[in-house]
Amino acid sequence: MMPLTLYDSLSRSLREFAPLDPALGVRVYSCGPTVYNYVHVGNLRAYVFTDTLARVLTWKGYDLNHVINITDVGHLTSDADAGDDKMEAAAKKAGQDIWAIARHYTDAFKQNLNDLNIRTPTHMPLATDHVDGMIEFAKAIEAKHCYRLETGLYFDVSTVPDYGRLARSADDIGESRIDPVEGKRHAQDFAIWRTSPPGENRQMEWDSPWGRGAPGWHLECSVMSQKYLGERFDIHTGGIDHREIHHPNEIAQNQAHCDCADSGANFWMHNNFLIERGGKMSKSSGEFLTLRALVDRGFHPLSYRMLCLQAHYRSELEFTWDNLVAAQVRLKRLVQNIEALRARSDEPSKGSAAAYRDQLDAAVSDDLNTAKALPVLDSLVADKKVAPADRIAALADFAAVLGLPLDRLTRADLRVRPASATIDAEAIEARLEERRAARAAKDFAASDAIRDELAAAGVEVMDGDPLGWDWRPALPAG
Repeated sequence: MMPLTLYDSLSRSLREFAPLDPALGVRVYSCGPTVYNYVHVGNLRAYVFTDTLARVLTWKGYDLNHVINITDVGHLTSDADAGDDKMEAAAKKAGQDIWAIARHYTDAFKQNLNDLNIRTPTHMPLATDHVDGMIEFAKAIEAKHCYRLETGLYFDVSTVPDYGRLARSADDIGESRIDPVEGKRHAQDFAIWRTSPPGENRQMEWDSPWGRGAPGWHLECSVMSQKYLGERFDIHTGGIDHREIHHPNEIAQNQAHCDCADSGANFWMHNNFLIERGGKMSKSSGEFLTLRALVDRGFHPLSYRMLCLQAHYRSELEFTWDNLVAAQVRLKRLVQNIEALRARSDEPSKGSAAAYRDQLDAAVSDDLNTAKALPVLDSLVADKKVAPADRIAALADFAAVLGLPLDRLTRADLRVRPASATIDAEAIEARLEERRAARAAKDFAASDAIRDELAAAGVEVMDGDPLGWDWRPALPAG
């Protein structure tokens, strides 16, 4: 196999990857969701990306220790030090127990991962299970790197070398998400511990040397990455928005704790944004797209995974319904062609599929370039010089790397009923039987009328296709 080259955001360069300690395998930390609401599809792109990274590492023979954390406390409504805790705000708005809200949305996130065929990480720790560790971490860095205000304990970014070099920002210019807090020494200083205001009743708060309160959002990742992966580990991933504030703050904490200039991770990797021109990618808009919303319109979750794989993870990816339809059609055609291959698996071999495995390796070794790997997959499936059985065997490598279960996925699996559909599968089959009888009797007017009726109900009739019919996605007007 070719050497794996990955883009490191810290050095802004492509670097050849090798594990820091081969005996420990590859240690990867991925920033997880804040579980105050359902995860929107823009955020889910990060987990398709990190799953692709994990799959490539595994396929190349590395043992993997992968952590995705769950933020169930500490993340404010801004990314800095003002506003309510997102969890507390969600509980107050819903009038519900904050712990129940966290469990509900954590379960929903795990279901999203399963639906997208994202593998379960080695560890999925909760921030609230590690508050004692956060307090000990903060105590260890307080004397040299922190100062106290009435509102809590703050980190002085001037006490570590090259603060902000990950974001390539040495000051707060352009970082409009940082809100002013009275008494801070520098605009970019951030909360390590937030003391509960007098008279405020929080559902999540703990005793600490700085008063009863809750940890800052950035602290959890430094504490949990060190606990599960060690002080220095191989790769840290996240969305590109984390590159500007959250990860620079995490690096500053790591430097303070080790009393060194090291960032903690050997590679820092970030996926780019999913762009939706209608502005529904952000929860702050009050309306946002979830994976469930896509399924309710008749899209299989793996169609969204295909959409993500069609672009390089470091490129912006525009979400439109037309793009999603095209990704679903591409997936369906791929599965259809593979089903046809299975039916001819006893044909003799005429060539070798080894070259396709090499091309797959070359594509993903080039900074996980799945956009280059997918055409290789299409060519493999279509290559009549290679026996169907050999092509099917080679598909196992593509399935393992791309996370598309090509060995078991059928076209029928991809048939997802839109929530708005006014007819069920049993009724469709009954009407199709009537249509077959009408066609046999040469009553083409009746046959066409049934076809039009089914089309109006969101059903595509496919004459001559063994599948017979399929749902049409319920696309929004306009």
